[in-house]
Amino acid sequence: MREYHSFLKPLIEQFVDYRNISNNWNNTNDSNLFYFDAFCAKRFPDAGELQQVMVDLWCETRPTERNNSRNTRILAIRIFTQYLNARDLSKVNPPEYVVEKPSSYIPHPFTTSELTAFFKACDSIGVKKKHSWVCKTRQITVPVFFRLLFSSGLRTNEARLLRTENVDLETGVVSIVNSKGPNQHYIVLHESMLQLMINYSREIRKLIKNREYFFPTKENGHYSRDWVQDNFESIWNTCGFEHATAYELRHQYATGNINKWIAEPNFGSKFQYLSKSMGHSCLESTKRYYSLIPEFAEILQITSEASFNEITPEVDEYED
Repeated sequence: MREYHSFLKPLIEQFVDYRNISNNWNNTNDSNLFYFDAFCAKRFPDAGELQQVMVDLWCETRPTERNNSRNTRILAIRIFTQYLNARDLSKVNPPEYVVEKPSSYIPHPFTTSELTAFFKACDSIGVKKKHSWVCKTRQITVPVFFRLLFSSGLRTNEARLLRTENVDLETGVVSIVNSKGPNQHYIVLHESMLQLMINYSREIRKLIKNREYFFPTKENGHYSRDWVQDNFESIWNTCGFEHATAYELRHQYATGNINKWIAEPNFGSKFQYLSKSMGHSCLESTKRYYSLIPEFAEILQITSEASFNEITPEVDEYED
């Protein structure tokens, strides 16, 4: 457990215990609340209660920080102050999100031949050092990890922070707890992906017993962001394709599914399932993928823009 040093220590410990018991807390929020505590201890060592100036100073957008990054950083303080206010332990106004300007970046559109070559390369990873634990686990982990991203639309952090206890290898239901924001959601694995996960789990148990994370490190921890992107890039670059990132497999999942539903009469129900499985808090967040599918956007605008906008209005809540 972290050691807090500001006057907020008892309140933070109470709050973190509450979130953990509710199974609604993650490493990112935990770290950012810890940094906020350190900030208060350093800047306001003699304070006895939470003040608006403390929250405002900490939540200011930093010079090199984008709005989305800032919104992620302040989320822990936002829900912490809401928690205190609901119990009459504070009267501080929770920080507000800053609306991110639409990005002009277009995610890489994977082709079938690119994906085939990429996963073939994943399956061809060799063991450079015969007795190396890292080499052995990389060989069996990488093919399953990236197929999970591709087949489920998980965020990269959701996959690497996935705990063994949250993967039901009998039903194929996966509970996503470590997500962006406080929302928990579920996915159901395709039968072929479930079998890969079962096989992987059996093999990794031979190398590490009683693992906490589904994809464990040698120290029984979880892999880092760098591990994900370094492995993706090292394999992707051997294929000689244009630049892409591991996170864009999530975009491929969304656009690939939406493309299949063009002109289908039951689009609405499928779209809601997609939104829920991707962990979006509102349909508007999923709707952004329309801009990546020109032919779908045109059909949507002609046939149902007015009625669809009525049931999915613009919202202020931040969602990435």
